[in-house]
This record gives sequence, structure tokens and C-alpha cells, in this order.
Amino acid sequence: MRRLLKSPLLALAAGLLLRLVYVLAYATDGGDSALYENLSSNWVQHGVYGIFLKGALVPVDLRTPGYPSFLALVYLVCGKTGVAARLWVMMAQAAVDMLTCVLIAGLAVLIFSERNGKSEERENLKLRALWLAATCPFIGNYAAVILSEILATFWTACGLLFFVLQMRSAGGMLTLFVPARWRWGGFAERNFPELAGFLGGVAVGCGTLVRPETPLLLVSSAVALGVVMLRRGEKARWLRAAFLMGLGCLLPLLPWAARNAITLHKVQFLNPRYNELPGEFVSRGFMKWEDTWLDRYRYSYLVTFKLEHEPIVLEDIPAHAFDTAEEKETVYKVLGEYNRTGKYGPEADAVFGELARERTARHPLRTWVTIPLTRAVVLWFTPQMELLPYHSDIFPLEVEWDENGKDLMITVGLFLLNIIFILLAWRGARRLWSKGAGARPALLLFAAFLLLRTAFLTTAESPDPRYIIVCYPVLLALAAHAFHRDEETEPDAIAIPAALRAA
Repeated sequence: MRRLLKSPLLALAAGLLLRLVYVLAYATDGGDSALYENLSSNWVQHGVYGIFLKGALVPVDLRTPGYPSFLALVYLVCGKTGVAARLWVMMAQAAVDMLTCVLIAGLAVLIFSERNGKSEERENLKLRALWLAATCPFIGNYAAVILSEILATFWTACGLLFFVLQMRSAGGMLTLFVPARWRWGGFAERNFPELAGFLGGVAVGCGTLVRPETPLLLVSSAVALGVVMLRRGEKARWLRAAFLMGLGCLLPLLPWAARNAITLHKVQFLNPRYNELPGEFVSRGFMKWEDTWLDRYRYSYLVTFKLEHEPIVLEDIPAHAFDTAEEKETVYKVLGEYNRTGKYGPEADAVFGELARERTARHPLRTWVTIPLTRAVVLWFTPQMELLPYHSDIFPLEVEWDENGKDLMITVGLFLLNIIFILLAWRGARRLWSKGAGARPALLLFAAFLLLRTAFLTTAESPDPRYIIVCYPVLLALAAHAFHRDEETEPDAIAIPAALRAA
């Protein structure tokens, strides 16, 4: 049995089986599934990246084309589109997610200290990371829904792999990609930080076509690399590497920007900030008001997503959304009129904009500190399984146990499992840091990425916990090191990998 568990193929088979269970037993819809399918179907069937509006097919830029391109490719292979092709799409997503598991295992090995590493220890580390990634339910369940998380996580793992390669000594690993005996092998080895950074930038660019906030990884890597290289006085080389990283990110975006310039007559590298159609009204005032109190994602379903679509139950707005009775009366009056007429426009939105300014002036720390911190905690400690048919509140515990015992047990179990992964990642990071200089540049990159992405997500109009899932390659790669046996530590000073030294 022990020898069997050491087989990478068994880990991959177990991971694939888990994803097939999700696909065959728990396949579901996501909020954007229909939009993605419409964009892809129209693209394949009519050659237009757009949607039907008032009976006419209109080109749009509502979503970047990365995930619709993936769907369109599956449609072309299977000869079906839309709902009829969902099983094919989900199977393809399961396969992509298994590739992500392999990348996570590679990432765990790359951040392993080379001085202390032995081949057997590396193999054990790779297997631990592979088993953790393959059996982690939080990424894999997104294979069973038409959403972009699987593809976004894959490109994030690709980018992380190249950026960690950039920050480590990679002489031996470089020959896996560009053998030195090749004509350009010597050039590539001398300029490895620039080459790895460029390839990482390309991966980020591809990921940006899937999720537009992916360049946060590029910024994190550039900052971490700058800390390492500027300590050595290599400012010029850092600027060169950062430029090539940005160039690599830009290249995949150019066709999309060119399409928007030609078809929509505007230079648009991503998608509109609020995913609005041309001339569509955006309720900015209402969203600013929500920024002063919305600290749980469930309020997005109760309030945010209903605006301009269906009546809002006023009692669903929590008490902490109001500071005074007058404020509550104003909100109830405006939303009551909206519920009666179904119309919401600039005049009503201006009222909420003014309420937002008053609430922020009254309690600035609440808007800028307390609410974002609460959102960050909710993002990280909400199990990424909301697409499964198991939902339960935890409190009041006695009532939930009597009325919804099975769902309560599953919810609590997933909550605890999520905490376990976070604690394992923390323990792995501490062990790597204690070993000395070898892994610290990569840890700096990971920390910058996790902090920057979390901070960004706390500013979103609807802080959806699923957006944190692209951070799991980092968590799982670090968690694999939580089980690693402590060894002799290295010097405390941050050592600069040989590949980062001047050519």
C-alpha cells in the first residue's frame, strides 16, 4: 500500500475520479454561465463575439475572451454548443485542473531549498503536493460548473511557476527547457531571469484574458524581484526584467484590444469596470453606499443582485447598514419606490451616493478598514464549495441541527477543512523561512501576491469567496512543506540565486 501511494499516477487517478464525481453528480449553473455560453455559441455559430439585443446580434466586450475561447474550442471539438455541450466542457475542465495539480507539485519542489535537498526528499515532497492538490475539494468542484475558475487557476499556477524559477537558481532546471548545447542555450542561461519573467508575463497575459485582475500576480512578482535585486544594486537589470514581464503580459492582450478598437471603436485591453453595455446606467452611488456596510457575500444575493432586476425585501438589509432612524427611513423610501415601480435611475442613485459620503465622513475607519478586513476574513474562511447543494447557517446551532443536520455537518466539516489547509500552508511557510535564504525570495513573492489579491478583492462590489480560489496553488504548494522534516538551517541573510547575478 505504501508503495502504491507513492505512485504519481494513483494521485492523478484519485484526483480525476473526484472531479468526475463532481461533474456527474453535482453539475450546476453559475451566475455567469449563461452569458459565457451565449458569447461562445454566437462566436462559433455566427462568427461574432456578442449577444442578441432586441433581436440583433451585437458585438460586446462584457467579458474578456479567454474563457469563452476555451468553451468555443470545446464546442468545435464536440460539435455541440451551449447546454448540450456542458458535459464535454466539464470533462475538459477536469483535465485542465489535473494539469494544475502537476504545476502545483512542480511549484512545491521549486521552492524547496536546493542545498538541503536530496532526490528522495524531493520525490516525497512532489508526491505530497500532488496528493494535496488532487484531493483538495475546493478547486476541483469548479470543474462541475461553467465558470472561469479552473482556467484562471491554471494560468495563475503557470505564472507562479515561471516567476519562482526567475527568483531561484535554475541552472540545472534550465536545461529541461533550453539545453546549453543548443545555439541559444548559453544566451538563455545567462539571461534566465529575463527569459523566465517574460514567459511568466505571457502566462499572466493569458490569465488576464480569463480573469482581468490577473496582472496583480505580475505586480507582486515585480515587487518581490525588485526587493531581491535592488539589495544587490542591480537596478538596471531589475528594470529590464520588469519591462520584459510587462511585455510578455501585453502580447496576449493585443488581439483583444485590436478587436475592440476595430469593432467597438475604443481601445479596451480588459473589459468595462462594471461589465456594462454602451450607454447602460451604472448604479455607482448604490455600490458606494454598500461599501460602507456590506461585509458578507450573502447580502449580495439579498440586495445587490436584485437591484434593477427584482424587488428588494427591505427587511433583508441588516441593521448595521443604518446609523440613524432618518437614514433608514430614507433608504426605505427610495427602495420602496423602486419596489413599486421597478425603476431605478440617476436621481435615486444620487441619494445613495450622498448617504455613502455621509456614512464615510461619520466613520471613515469603518469604510476603509473595518469593512475591508471583515471581507478579507469572510473571503478566506468561507469554504469554496458554495456550488454544491449543501448550505446551512451555523447559528443558532440547535435550530440548524434540528432542521438541517446533514447540511450543517457538511458545512462545518468543509469550514474546518479550509482552516486546516490554511494552517498547513502557514506551517509550511514557517518551515521554509526557518531553513534560511534559499526559499525566502519565493516566500516574498507568495506573500505579496496573497496580500495584494486579498486587498483588491475587498474592494469588489460583491466580494465573492470563489475569487480567492486562484490563491490555492500557493496554499497547496506551501502545505506540502508542512510535513517536511526539519533539517539544518542555512544562514539568515537573504542569499541571491546565481541566476540573478549579472551575466
